[in-house]
Amino acid sequence: MEPEQLKRVVEAALLASSNPLTIPQLLTLFAEQEMPSHDDVARALDELARDCEARGVELKEVASGFRYQVRAEVNAWVSRLWTERQTRYSRAQLETLALIAYRQPITRGEIEQIRGVAVSSNIIKTLEEREWIRTVGYRDVPGKPELFGTTRSFLDYFNLKSLDELPPLAEIRDLTDYDPQLGLAPVTIDGEEPKAAANDAVGSEVGSVEASANDSDDAPARHPDSIADTDSSDSSQQTEAASDADATQSEPTA
Repeated sequence: MEPEQLKRVVEAALLASSNPLTIPQLLTLFAEQEMPSHDDVARALDELARDCEARGVELKEVASGFRYQVRAEVNAWVSRLWTERQTRYSRAQLETLALIAYRQPITRGEIEQIRGVAVSSNIIKTLEEREWIRTVGYRDVPGKPELFGTTRSFLDYFNLKSLDELPPLAEIRDLTDYDPQLGLAPVTIDGEEPKAAANDAVGSEVGSVEASANDSDDAPARHPDSIADTDSSDSSQQTEAASDADATQSEPTA
């Protein structure tokens, strides 16, 4: 098959498919007598990607294969075509997802130990329904807790070909910086009010910041309660001293 004809077939297939396509899947489109080689299809994909350099769309390879997608710089305008309300995720959900992505395989108990708060069943359920995480096994300890890991859908959503493309943790200051489409909104977690749920998530971060700050100081900071106890102790000592002085003055001189 001529290279230009091959490019047109591959381009049309990618545009018609609702899911990314791999090179082996593209090869199944051709009859045996006209089937191109793997390298021919790879070259056609490279040329199609270069053809998109000055366009509003790009040909991107993700975990599930190749797909055409809107470029990030024009997404703000194109996204107005969809009128449905954007799904918003709580900070607790995104923190849990980040821990699973970077520490997988990981159990729910290990996530709770790191975050310092209980992980709601609704958080795990939401991430599983979104097909971002799945059970990949069971920890060989009493109770056999589930081990969670990410899915291909997770990689596809974040435009990643593999987990190796995840940015280093040191480069991530906030999850919304990595993907602005993920809106942060408080949600009700196990009957808690949204404000309380958000406070729990923020509180774990504040606690870690305070702990690191205390470690870096030469002298440990005193807690307000301990200061209050010291002040009350000092005042009681002053009162006792004053009472002793009064008693001394009231004694008759020999």
